[in-house]
Amino acid sequence: MSTALYADVILPLPLNATFTYRVPDEYASIKAGFRVIVPFGSKKYYTGIVASTSVIAPTGYEVKDIAMVLDNAPIVIHPQLKFWQWISDYYLSSIGDVYKAAVPAGLKLESETEVTLNPDAEPDERASLGERELMVVALLESEGRMSAGQIGKRTGFRNMEALLSRLIDKGIVAVAEKLVERYRTLTESYVRISMPKDNPEAMRDAFSTIGSAPKQQLAFMTLLQLSGFNRRGQELSEVKKSDLLEKSGVTAPVISALEKKGVVEVYKKEVSRFKHTGVLSPDLPELSGAQAEALDGIHKSLMDHAITLLHGVTSSGKTEIYIHLADYVLRQGRQVLYLVPEIALTTQLTRRLQRVFGDRVVIYHSKFSDAERVEIWRRMLGSHEPCVVVGARSSIFLPFSGLGLVIVDEEHESSYKQFDPAPRYNARDASMVLASMHGAKVVLGSATPSVETYYKAESGRYGLVSLMERYGDVKLPEVEVVDMKLARKRLQVDGTFSMATVAAAREALDRGGQVIFFHNRRGYAPFARCKACAFVPKCENCDVSLTYHRHTNRLVCHYCGATYQIPTVCPVCREPEIEIVGYGTERVEDEVERIFHGRRILRMDLDTTRSKEAYGSIIDDFSAHKADILVGTQMVTKGLDFGDVSVVGILNADHIINFPDFRSSERAFNMLEQVAGRAGRRNTVGKVLLQTYQPELPVMADICAHDYRSYYSREIEERRLFNYPPFTRVIYIYLRHRQCDALVDIAARYANEMRILFGSRVSGPDEPMVARVQSLYIRKIMLKVETNASMKKVKGILLDLYVRMSALSGFKGTVVHYDVDPY
Repeated sequence: MSTALYADVILPLPLNATFTYRVPDEYASIKAGFRVIVPFGSKKYYTGIVASTSVIAPTGYEVKDIAMVLDNAPIVIHPQLKFWQWISDYYLSSIGDVYKAAVPAGLKLESETEVTLNPDAEPDERASLGERELMVVALLESEGRMSAGQIGKRTGFRNMEALLSRLIDKGIVAVAEKLVERYRTLTESYVRISMPKDNPEAMRDAFSTIGSAPKQQLAFMTLLQLSGFNRRGQELSEVKKSDLLEKSGVTAPVISALEKKGVVEVYKKEVSRFKHTGVLSPDLPELSGAQAEALDGIHKSLMDHAITLLHGVTSSGKTEIYIHLADYVLRQGRQVLYLVPEIALTTQLTRRLQRVFGDRVVIYHSKFSDAERVEIWRRMLGSHEPCVVVGARSSIFLPFSGLGLVIVDEEHESSYKQFDPAPRYNARDASMVLASMHGAKVVLGSATPSVETYYKAESGRYGLVSLMERYGDVKLPEVEVVDMKLARKRLQVDGTFSMATVAAAREALDRGGQVIFFHNRRGYAPFARCKACAFVPKCENCDVSLTYHRHTNRLVCHYCGATYQIPTVCPVCREPEIEIVGYGTERVEDEVERIFHGRRILRMDLDTTRSKEAYGSIIDDFSAHKADILVGTQMVTKGLDFGDVSVVGILNADHIINFPDFRSSERAFNMLEQVAGRAGRRNTVGKVLLQTYQPELPVMADICAHDYRSYYSREIEERRLFNYPPFTRVIYIYLRHRQCDALVDIAARYANEMRILFGSRVSGPDEPMVARVQSLYIRKIMLKVETNASMKKVKGILLDLYVRMSALSGFKGTVVHYDVDPY
């Protein structure tokens, strides 16, 4: 008698545990990483991942069987499961949430509720059915399984849920679960001749079968030529059906007729969705003296440090250094992960890498479809060949088999942080752990490194290599601070533009250059307002003013996505005095059109780049000089390389600086310095116009001087004084509830309990800047813990506290989540 085997399974649910199932004998060969279908609850089925197997039977509850094993080999490998557990422990999230974030949706089966007739129903039960119920039964008898929606559509009945509920209660109908696989392989049709080669008699028979049909003869002759069928000593070439149709000029029914006559065979073949078709230039980019020195410094640094920071000013040529590093690792037969903060960057970067590495470049990000992401996942899983994976933060979850190097470009970027949903991880930090699990090295690159990263490099924990001159010895741009208070007093402002900014832009455009206007707020205008009583329309679900979008002529909530019509009269004072106030990128675009009439304009923000193709087309058009002016949000700050941009206008620096957060100064310096770096990247000295109402702030002087060290020295002392990172680790605990009064009480009790456990490390609860989102009121508690504290132990303490608090009266309905290392 064989020993029973049990599997601990990770389910895609926000639960802090795995669940144990018995493994049927026919699946006894499964191991960690296999996908399995398992029952959960009374009627649900989920796709789980086997975390481990054991012969020890669990006690205390009935163990269910695994319903099905989906694969012949694991789709998740050991280092990934170990990495998932680290993310779960460090970022205080459930392992189920990590699984949901890591694995493409196309590899997770969906459960769609359907109904079917109950085969065990007693015949006399139907005698009590009404006319509508009998019609449903008759429909199910003829069609088998159907969803409630399909039944309602066929019968025309409303309120199908209640009708089906009665049938289920009577035992006539049962709920079925139809599991649907989302991923479909991409296939292409090919055509081949269905006779053996070098057989003259079979060839004569084929032409005899075709007869006098001229189009069939043409298609057959074209196929002979394309496949090389009549050429002796040559292997046959596969011929795509689409190519055959194009070369012969016939239609698909002609090929079908040949297939019916048995002369040709049409077959399908799985093909890749990704193929590099450009020109391959395997020569590595030539490095300047400063770049070569930096590359040598990185190699030496990586001998002593697992992680090295490349601090290089904007346009210093860091990408060329990364290419040389990637080539070195590929020649060792290992893989490279090249992280970028925005999908937009992959367009320019991928082409540069593909010119050198060809099909060894793999792109992966969330704008790809399920099928595309699954194909990349399977390619990485089934191959150990060296490659360069270029991707945004989700690419850290791919199944790497031989990772040798991780490059994190623009390592300071907040885009590496996942905000919602859980797990709220930082891909930069997580990639360092991933690298250590594979024995790989890490290179971080930035012109404006994060305070934590630079502190670790200065203190010797990371290596540090500096590259302080631009490629080609191009000078850093001149930064001119425009005092908007003074400009308005002197009537030197047109809309949101100072006359100085307009004059500099006009001069650049007249010289044939290009201009970027940076404004970090999308939409047409930040809010609408009544001129009579100052009423501002707000979202019904969130405590935020609505943003006006002119292209839809609607007010939009940027937190929950709700849209509203613009009121024709004020709902408070009943006066028809609603006006649009402020500037978003849409309105800036209109102002640019008015001021620079006749110039070609592009806009890059979330609204214009919702598809993956949109990023590329905007970047290509601007790079090809099909537009003179680019208006954009922070997307334009992140490493884009436009050679003809000589002027950059920063329209509202104060909006970035005046933010109630301990990282606001860092965020402002990084963003403003990065956008300034888009100017003058080739032969001319660029110019940056920085419009602000606070020209006296120290950060303005640092940006003008491009002096990172001055900014860093001041910032690190403030962090030390107030005990913020890198001197502590910060965790935000968010509590949400539909009732404000209940939340205030619960948050106060929660914070008091935390103070008993953590003492003075706890601050709050506080009301965040946006205190209600999607009808849930929000409070925030801040916990500072020592940098050497075990996050696994902290997680255990916080989970125990949550369990104790959940038992208290009034806690029901409270949602709690954690944000570790918030950005």
